[in-house]
Amino acid sequence: MNGESIMGMHGFRCGSMLLSASVTAAASLIVVADHMDAPAVRIVAASPGDAGQDDNFRSAAVWHGASATDPDHAGIWKAAIPPGGTMHGEFAGHDPVGLSAGVKIKADCSINWVDPDSRKRYCFSTATSLVVFLEVPHAYLARAIENWERINTSANR
Repeated sequence: MNGESIMGMHGFRCGSMLLSASVTAAASLIVVADHMDAPAVRIVAASPGDAGQDDNFRSAAVWHGASATDPDHAGIWKAAIPPGGTMHGEFAGHDPVGLSAGVKIKADCSINWVDPDSRKRYCFSTATSLVVFLEVPHAYLARAIENWERINTSANR
């Protein structure tokens, strides 16, 4: 027997066992899902006093452009972003990780961090940028400050 036929036989014998285990796991998940209490999973509070929350959320979504068709403004997730111009960060709202690399990346401050020591707010263009920044924030800030001063000085010449 060559190596291919041994592997083929082994896969054939184990395949039915793996299929059986997958079907059993799927059946268990279906049973659990059927017994879940759907109202307990709701995001919006279900008490009578909170009935207006759905309307408030819809209003906020529309106000923030959730019905927009262009990619920069489309999507319900924009309801969680502060309206433009209401939140300001250091570096004129540019991402400190980008600045530490010498690049200006504009951020809308929907993802931000406030330095507990200085109480200064820093805006990030992505959540990944914030996570990377938080590994060594003071190192990123030192480079960002240095590059921000250099970029602004060269822009004013």
